[in-house]
Amino acid sequence: MNYGEAKLELQQLLGRVSPAELPKLLDWVRTSEELDDLVTDNGKVILQSIADDLRAHLPLDAMLPSEASARAQMQRRPRPTVHVDAFLYDDEQVDSLCDGGKMSRSYCLRCGSNETAPLDFISHSFSVAELRFLFQSVLPDLSGRTLVDVGSRLGAVLYGGYVYSSASTLVGLEISEEFVHLQREVVNKYQMGARVQVVHSDVCLQGALLQEAHVLVMNNVFEYFLEPAEQVRCWRFIMERFRRTGSLLLTVPSLQESLAQVQEALPPDWVEELPVDHGVDTAHEADASALKEIHLYRVL
Repeated sequence: MNYGEAKLELQQLLGRVSPAELPKLLDWVRTSEELDDLVTDNGKVILQSIADDLRAHLPLDAMLPSEASARAQMQRRPRPTVHVDAFLYDDEQVDSLCDGGKMSRSYCLRCGSNETAPLDFISHSFSVAELRFLFQSVLPDLSGRTLVDVGSRLGAVLYGGYVYSSASTLVGLEISEEFVHLQREVVNKYQMGARVQVVHSDVCLQGALLQEAHVLVMNNVFEYFLEPAEQVRCWRFIMERFRRTGSLLLTVPSLQESLAQVQEALPPDWVEELPVDHGVDTAHEADASALKEIHLYRVL
């Protein structure tokens, strides 16, 4: 059912309500927490529908053939690591894929033996539960504000911000033309264009956009996709241009960890870290270890 059909059906329903009972029903619509829960659940349904659409266009690991350097960097990690996109596959879906032999959670320590160890999973997207946590428990009210997601990839942050926040503008900044095309298809299909934009560009060409942003999101954005020198170039550009006092920076992992990997110093006068209450999400079933990787900073 599309918007027009739903609107017509709602009008017809209200037309059948007894005039004496109509004020009571409208008051329930305006004030009931039951309806709030229904709207929230509808947000989850929309995101799951988007994930279903995206899975049909991507390989199981959600990585493109052009991402050879990212695959190589994962292979150089101390422990075997595979990419499992958390927006596309929740734990139940991963279990189902493992049961069907399409995915594994472990690797053999010695070929031919029963001695195994767990694989490391990494995701370049937030899960649906993590997105709800970000927009409802970590970030403040975003009414009238612009959020920019650097390396928006599948667009999960944009879609999550659309259904879970009041941000006036959500901008995905993505250098891969293929991912830009996928995001724009989703934005058009789900009619998000009034608030969501996808920009095909290198972050270092978007100084004006960074200066306008109220919130900047960076989720595993450089480590697996750029060589160290390129990472340093991007970080220095962001630290120079993202300077609006009071703006928020949300990162995974922490700034300290990301910059230490490329031996770059964090300017002492740039940001301060804000506390994140990871315990408030217990009812939403997000992975606790993943939530602890989320860090929030305020520009000084």
